Amino acid sequence: MHWQVIIPLALFLVIIFFIGFWANARVRQSDSFLSDYFLGGREMGGFLLAMTMMATYGSASSFIGGPGVAYQTGLGWVLLAMAQLPAGYFVLMILGKKFAIIARKYEAITLIDFLKARYQSNAIVLLSAIAIFVFLFASMTAQWVGGARLIESLTGLPYRGALLIFAVAVLVYVIIGGFAAVALTDALQGSVMIIGTVILLVAVTIEGGGVSAIMANLVAENPNLVSPYGADASLSPLYVSTFWILIGIGVIGLPQIAVRAMSYKDSKGMHRAIIIGTIGIGTIMFGMHLIGVFGRAVIPGIEIGDKVMPTLTLDILPPVLAGIVLAAPMAAIMSTVNALLILVSSTLVKDVYLNFIKPSAKDAEIQRMSFIVTTVVGIAVVLFALNPPDLLIWLNLFAFGGLESAFFLWVVVLGLYWKGANKYGAITSMIVGLVSYVYIYHFHVNLFGMNSVTIPIVVSLLVFVLVSMWTKHLVKQPNRL
Repeated sequence: MHWQVIIPLALFLVIIFFIGFWANARVRQSDSFLSDYFLGGREMGGFLLAMTMMATYGSASSFIGGPGVAYQTGLGWVLLAMAQLPAGYFVLMILGKKFAIIARKYEAITLIDFLKARYQSNAIVLLSAIAIFVFLFASMTAQWVGGARLIESLTGLPYRGALLIFAVAVLVYVIIGGFAAVALTDALQGSVMIIGTVILLVAVTIEGGGVSAIMANLVAENPNLVSPYGADASLSPLYVSTFWILIGIGVIGLPQIAVRAMSYKDSKGMHRAIIIGTIGIGTIMFGMHLIGVFGRAVIPGIEIGDKVMPTLTLDILPPVLAGIVLAAPMAAIMSTVNALLILVSSTLVKDVYLNFIKPSAKDAEIQRMSFIVTTVVGIAVVLFALNPPDLLIWLNLFAFGGLESAFFLWVVVLGLYWKGANKYGAITSMIVGLVSYVYIYHFHVNLFGMNSVTIPIVVSLLVFVLVSMWTKHLVKQPNRL
């Protein structure tokens, strides 16, 4: 047990719980439970919006899995990871004002609310709900694994015991506080993520004798570690450029990120969030992946990639400072988990239960269902996380690709900006994108040297446009938002 490390983390969790209980009291007194619980009342300013986007996007794969892959691959993975730098910029600039205005006009609480209003199709609602549940379930599983790995490294507990502790900690404050707790804790967690990244990067660089000495050690081991192509020369320019679709522009299609563009207060806040968020994401993505590469020269021979970041922190930092730094991945993991839990819960309650099962449900019943669904989903994810993969980053990236290629990127963007987009094109695009992605990912991974998401995204775009044009005569008056 690293008690001196655990104490700062425990204090961090106490603050998180306090925010959760405060948010719960606020939500229960609200006149609009759905808006407050799932969107925080659309009252986020620029700093809060930037922090919640950064904290939601920066996850276990950024702080645990990413450094582990960089440790194995070298500087090529740092270059590849920097494709994430403009993620928040793309989301807010492309969705931005128009998405927020339309969401308010139609009183959309969830992303699927927008899709239902735009395309007037129950089939799209159900397909969207299924895709969100399946792929975000996979993504949440990756976050539970990352949190358990971190607690396992700190306490020496077995993996399953660590998983139980992490699950209880997260579920309590997310279930009681909803989106308000998520957004407020994200402000704290995002700040901790940036501070922890900077501290650890400086410490690893000093421990390795400076950048020049670290580079010399890496070159002596394998010159490819400092090349853009990776230790095994597998990072071809084509793969890197297409990977940018997955973690760069394609992020627009991630519902947990896109929903943030519905929840800010005004355009001034949005513009401020673009600047703050881009700087924050750049600092974290560059810093954490560079730490993974430098760590190979400082502590060679770490066999489990997901343990690289915790091992480096515990070995080279004083205990109390290590506790502060390890609050960064804990913050990243918790912030992503809470965002995903709220999104899945809102999908099941608002988009499925209220649309198809009991549209007449009263506010008290909606509150009860929201708490129950969030709890059940959280427990189910814990059960799936009992047998973790070797590197959780691949599970997270699989979920990213599934959501982007299946539907959200084109269904949302074309629905906003192309009047000719209709439900027939959207449904066909969703099905073709989903089926082609799953097929390529499992049977022809990185087909033609490209990331597996590339072909499904291109094909789903072509199908969307062609089918919408061919069926325009079937839609007498498309819903032009």
